[in-house]
Amino acid sequence: MDRRDFIRYTGLAASAVVATRVDRAQAQRAAADAAAATEAQAEAAAAAERAPGRALTVAPGGQPAVITPNGATLPLRLVNGVKVGHLVAEPVDHEFAPGLRAECWGYNGRTPGPTIEAVEGDRLRLYVSNRLAEGTTVHWHGIVLPNGMDGVAGLTQPPIPPGETFMYEFTVRHPGTYMYHPHYDEMTQIALGMEGMLIVHPRRPRGPRVDRDFALMTHEFRLDVGARRPDPTEMKDFNVLTFNSRVFPGTAPLLVGRGERVRIRFGNLSPMDHHPVHLHGLWFHTTATDGGYIPESAQRPDTTVLVPTGSTRVIEFVPEELGDWAMHCHMTHHVMTQMGHGTPPVTGADMQRVDRRMRRVMPEYMTMGTRGMGGMGEMEMPIPPNSLPMRGAHGPASYVDMGGMFTVLKVREQPDGADPRAWFQHPAGTVAGPADAAQMRADGVTAPAPARARRASADEHTAVTREREAPSDRQSTER
Repeated sequence: MDRRDFIRYTGLAASAVVATRVDRAQAQRAAADAAAATEAQAEAAAAAERAPGRALTVAPGGQPAVITPNGATLPLRLVNGVKVGHLVAEPVDHEFAPGLRAECWGYNGRTPGPTIEAVEGDRLRLYVSNRLAEGTTVHWHGIVLPNGMDGVAGLTQPPIPPGETFMYEFTVRHPGTYMYHPHYDEMTQIALGMEGMLIVHPRRPRGPRVDRDFALMTHEFRLDVGARRPDPTEMKDFNVLTFNSRVFPGTAPLLVGRGERVRIRFGNLSPMDHHPVHLHGLWFHTTATDGGYIPESAQRPDTTVLVPTGSTRVIEFVPEELGDWAMHCHMTHHVMTQMGHGTPPVTGADMQRVDRRMRRVMPEYMTMGTRGMGGMGEMEMPIPPNSLPMRGAHGPASYVDMGGMFTVLKVREQPDGADPRAWFQHPAGTVAGPADAAQMRADGVTAPAPARARRASADEHTAVTREREAPSDRQSTER
């Protein structure tokens, strides 16, 4: 490994960091976190104003409208009994979180595109205008429809040329959770963010009525530090993992009520990876896939749902405990952002000699990661423009060192009047903290000695052992 590789930024996240300008960097980081939280939570507040279960009931049976955190719903107009909508495929100046922007592609100025909501039996007429520099199509992923409306370039239609508009029209006969995306130059167009969800509400709902209904699309991008365009040729090493094309702390929290029935619809159009999404503090049932409803007798309780790429999964639950609960992909790499890879492991290594040599050319150099990687996101160091390497955010207790595909499920007694920007206030005595020595003794628990004392004890043991072995050595010599 040459010096350039050793100190290049993404490598530094794994093995080395230049620590400089402490106060200024810390202030910048705290300000960025505050801005991110404010923006994401402002979006959540706006979503709360449109909250389902209150005014926006759109389907039979009192079913609420779907909330797409950090997203939008496509407006549909009723024209002679047909619901008409318009998608515009176009470049998008997208913000993953404050401090990280990219030139993506999407629909109607956003990635993912707006969620399309319909009711079983609706006839949809969807216009698709192409403002890209190349052709495109739209495939209605999972929908049973006439073959000529399936949106596969070359097979069922020619691509939509730049500057032109095609019309798709079909009846949604089966309720469920579906998606839409291009089937022309998929590698580029999907990788740059062209995707969206299509929800078909049933005319006769099955199971208990839900109070909240959310849509979250998982995705992954390759965006090198400082770059402006995601790399659509990346096939395996993605470094920006997203919910609705946002990363924490830019993800809006999901605000729900204790005792309410909540539905979350996950879609995955990631180019390569599946995502095991884990919710803290509750268990749920998977009630549907993109193939339809799962009979109640076949549902089972889980705390993690695997969402394969090209699929949807729908979960439902009733939270019992108030609080701010983490929800994240359980692949540890997927809750990091722009983390460097391919560098030698240094955990447990003595790097003092390397540090001394590196300081000859970089006086403030120090190797990081020898004692683990926790807390690196909050370290006071300058970062390149347009990057979020290993970034989390400042939380109410300390630094949250998860990022990427991470958000918060906020459970409140009165969610409709709650401030989505506020953190949960824990009742006294309900937060984990330092153990009481007297309590530990009473419970028969002995804390391990500090590391320094353990080393001293080990050195003493070694000295005693050598002393005991010494006479035998002498005796052996005498013989």
